[in-house]
Amino acid sequence: MPTTSSENAYIDPGRFVYSKAANGDNMLVFDKGSQPTVYTIGTGASPQGDRPFVMKWNLISNKQDTLFKSKAPFYEEPIYFDKAGSLFISRESTDETPNVYAINLKTKKEQKVTNFADPYPSMRGVQKSMLSYPRKDGIKLSATLYLPKGYKKEDGPLPVLIWAYPREFKSLSAAGEVKGSPYRFTRLAFRSPVFWVTRGYAVLDNADMPIVGVGKNEPNDTFLEQIEDNATSLIDYIVNMGVADRNRIAVGGHSYGAFMTANLLAHTKLFAAGIARSGAYNRTLTPFGFQGEERTYWQAPEVYNRMAPFNYADKIKAPLLLTHGIDDDNSGTFPVQSERLYSAVKGHGGTVRLVMLPKEFHGYRSRESVLHTFWEQDSWLEKYVKNKK
Repeated sequence: MPTTSSENAYIDPGRFVYSKAANGDNMLVFDKGSQPTVYTIGTGASPQGDRPFVMKWNLISNKQDTLFKSKAPFYEEPIYFDKAGSLFISRESTDETPNVYAINLKTKKEQKVTNFADPYPSMRGVQKSMLSYPRKDGIKLSATLYLPKGYKKEDGPLPVLIWAYPREFKSLSAAGEVKGSPYRFTRLAFRSPVFWVTRGYAVLDNADMPIVGVGKNEPNDTFLEQIEDNATSLIDYIVNMGVADRNRIAVGGHSYGAFMTANLLAHTKLFAAGIARSGAYNRTLTPFGFQGEERTYWQAPEVYNRMAPFNYADKIKAPLLLTHGIDDDNSGTFPVQSERLYSAVKGHGGTVRLVMLPKEFHGYRSRESVLHTFWEQDSWLEKYVKNKK
């Protein structure tokens, strides 16, 4: 069987299907026959976006038979399968809320099992599309664009919120693979920026931020240059589309996305403001590695120091909103990270606000914290982006 890279999502065969044994253990499901034949369920990443599948796989001959595959204009995700041919899927589209369907793979008959109503009626009519655009080195990037209901380009460019999370790759091809699906139903969650499309913003969610290091080069050796190239490519693209006001663009992210946000504000002048939630900003406080970085601080001190936005706090002049859970127990993102960056930016005359959320961990859970965070973000965007002087 040929070898491949774990980064190559396009040929990922998926995860094995298991069943429960009598003793409660998970047992691999085999098809009948003399040769070991198993079943897998996969995301189905492709140039057209994710198309989840169910596959039968002969481990000896490597023959693979696709039993089911999601078809446009739906996103259909297998949630239960037995080798007898019964399949349960969650089906959704941009306009249809997710519901469960039972499918007989032999007769192709379907039966709707649930009937969940649209939980977000105020989102109806929001325009959603998947963008594809090139980085200057040729890597193909993608992002999901949300535009307000009834918006037309003739109405003029909009204020923009870009939400992203950097990911490391060791090959250019893997970095350029399309992620996500244009057919997913829009959900609102504490991490999601999509709410602001209802406030008149163009929202870019899951904007690609690949950090690539080929061969002996490590991704983080050029982290700063690459996040700037990623951001510049997206901004140029949406401005040329006519939907974005270049002078009213905000960037935000959670955790490593917050780290990215602080660095973009410290090293570029692309953004009117930033939102950084539960991040780490001083890399000497994570000396034994972080994210995909395997070198220690003592092996690559120049990389750690250069990547730390705390070291460039005097350069952060665009307004920065910091939020953090007081009880954050995630490795590397202890609350002191935000407290020290706030003090450093404030001490150099920057515009910065720090919001500490009581009894919250790395992800915010309580209704009070989530709603307060939304209020803080909305106030920040309205003042420093939409109504920027």
